[in-house]
Amino acid sequence: MRGDKLKLGWFSSARDKAARDLLLEVYRRTKDGFIKAELGFIFLTKEKGESKGGDEFYALCEALGLKVMGFSSRRFLPELRQRDPATWRKLYHQEVKRLIEGKDIDLGVLSGYMLVVDKLFLKEYALINLHPALPGGPQGSWEEVIWAIIEKRQKETGAMVHLVTEELDRGPALSFFTIHLEGEVFDPLWEGIGGCPNEDLRSYEKAQELFWTIRKEEEKREPPLLVLTLRALSLGEMDVDKIGSLPPRDFTEEVEAYLRGKM
Repeated sequence: MRGDKLKLGWFSSARDKAARDLLLEVYRRTKDGFIKAELGFIFLTKEKGESKGGDEFYALCEALGLKVMGFSSRRFLPELRQRDPATWRKLYHQEVKRLIEGKDIDLGVLSGYMLVVDKLFLKEYALINLHPALPGGPQGSWEEVIWAIIEKRQKETGAMVHLVTEELDRGPALSFFTIHLEGEVFDPLWEGIGGCPNEDLRSYEKAQELFWTIRKEEEKREPPLLVLTLRALSLGEMDVDKIGSLPPRDFTEEVEAYLRGKM
């Protein structure tokens, strides 16, 4: 960390309100000093006018006075993306690097960034990612993760912050929280799906109810996890350079305290 504050770059695909809520909470906690950091720039994989969610993200950044830039992943060499994804990733992230060059950051935060990062880009920047699964859990989007949990009838889930590596959602974890999917809320929902075959789950009403209940519980805990992790990094309590040599930090109790307004 250079200077007295951790300098952050923020990368997002601006999919939904949850992506905006994550940025807003981190911004709020940098401004009140809970996180000893500053947001140097916001990078989006969408350009203005490309989607409603993207435009709402741009509007939020501008309202907060944050430097925001975008480069459309959807419009960039779409034929190459289908034919040769690895080459496409390399060329796309070369453009990203060009856009952010000269922006002095200590750490990049991937928050709802829906692209696999090119390996050369990873050599230039230390990046962490918020992933909606426990360490070693399912890979992919939050939708894919929750359906995997339901299909396996797993009774716990959570989220983690991990170092980004070439392997999707498998970098060494810094931190995590756990949610137990049992008790008076969840037991009837599990009973409701009974012996429903996995191939029918996604169209089954009871499984949909379980899916959205899990999402609700996880979504509200993700901003506290990211905030607490960034706070620990900004205070020197955690060190990106030592990730992998130490076990990840379990923030389950702190996340619950955060939700109760105790932090």
